[in-house]
Amino acid sequence: MTVDIKKIARDVIRDEAKAIRDLESCIDDDFEAVVKLVYESKGRVILTGIGKSALIATKIVATLNSTGTPSFFMHAADAIHGDLGMIRPEDVVICLSKSGNTPEIKMLVPLIRNVGNANIVAMVSDAGSFLAKNARHVLRATIEKEAGALELAPTSSTTAQLVLGDALAMCLIECRSFSSGDFARYHPGGSLGKRLYTRVADVYDRANRPAVNVNTGIRPLILAISRGRLGAVAVVDEGNKLIGIITDGDLRRMMEKHENTDGLTAGEIMSSTPKTTLEEELAYNAHRVMKQYSITQLVVTDQEGHYKGIVHLHDILREGVVG
Repeated sequence: MTVDIKKIARDVIRDEAKAIRDLESCIDDDFEAVVKLVYESKGRVILTGIGKSALIATKIVATLNSTGTPSFFMHAADAIHGDLGMIRPEDVVICLSKSGNTPEIKMLVPLIRNVGNANIVAMVSDAGSFLAKNARHVLRATIEKEAGALELAPTSSTTAQLVLGDALAMCLIECRSFSSGDFARYHPGGSLGKRLYTRVADVYDRANRPAVNVNTGIRPLILAISRGRLGAVAVVDEGNKLIGIITDGDLRRMMEKHENTDGLTAGEIMSSTPKTTLEEELAYNAHRVMKQYSITQLVVTDQEGHYKGIVHLHDILREGVVG
């Protein structure tokens, strides 16, 4: 085999990357009008297409639904066999087609109008096509060429459609002031969903609260860390307010510094500025703090600084908050 596989792959990536860069010039007044049309619509967004465009349309539907824009997919071929009944006059219908001149599209557009819907948006490469001329607005997914030596298979064109759909969805997110909490409601499954709704209170063991006071000696201190199995113990005052933390690492440093540890107390070896988190904090954010400071636990407190427990890295990993 004399094919230069690496060169072909790099050429395809380069061609598709150029197609995406060129899309910037396609963001025009019509694109803005489509965003406003969808945002102000009282209906749903229906995406339709045939062939590879149909596959891209289903992905755009998934993105829109997960970001707060009710959408569904209608295959162009099925539409002319009964699925047109799904369309309501208030809906926005986005038709995806590279050429905009396929027989299915030419048949579909007049039928959509016949059911009382004039909100047809074309996502098309050819701005002079039948679809573009018969649409209310045009989203230009214009490409110079398909990637690959033969320039036959839909490559750059479907990539451009996908990116344009993402741009549409992200603009709508901003228009709706869509938050991470909103996203969690639509996407509760998997590590991404857990990242957005799982809080520290959901993962740490409230019953396991190893604690000592400043006068605790070394032996009972070590036993407290051992019983807690968290690699740390909190140092609290008489009112259960957090004043410090002692970790396994602090014990090792104590042994290196002092030949004789008799008479040492928790107050003498503790860190007085422990990293803390609130029960209401997202577990994912707690993990980010651990990662930032290269530590494996955070002390959990309430708003007034009262000690509630310790959340360990393993608690967060066990819940699948980070994938």
